[in-house]
Amino acid sequence: MKRANPSVVIYVLLVFLSGVLVGMLGFGLYNARTVSAKAEPCSPEALRQHYRDELRTRLQLGPDQIKKLDVILDATHSRFVALRDKYKPEVTAIQDEHAASIRAILDERQRAEYEKLRQERQKMESEKHPRTPGC
Repeated sequence: MKRANPSVVIYVLLVFLSGVLVGMLGFGLYNARTVSAKAEPCSPEALRQHYRDELRTRLQLGPDQIKKLDVILDATHSRFVALRDKYKPEVTAIQDEHAASIRAILDERQRAEYEKLRQERQKMESEKHPRTPGC
């Protein structure tokens, strides 16, 4: 059997190593991009700031217009908070009726599991949407 030419072995080795290098680079870029995109959920303040900045740059707002925009955003936020607070008791009543109706069709073992499930969901929701003063 004839021995392989050293230059052919070197070329094959270089092609293999370049494939490994490109794969590692691609994985690193993909991983960095997907992790940074999921890094932090936006807070209400961050969303407001992004919206304000987008209006400022795209509409080329002046300093006076930005001050007026801030007043408009504050007033709108206050109205939404007031509306949420006004209807919160009704929403809570509907949610309580919903849970009571579900409990009524469950046996004891299922009720215990249902309560555990509700607590898990409440915890996830509070972590996802923390309610801070002014939000």
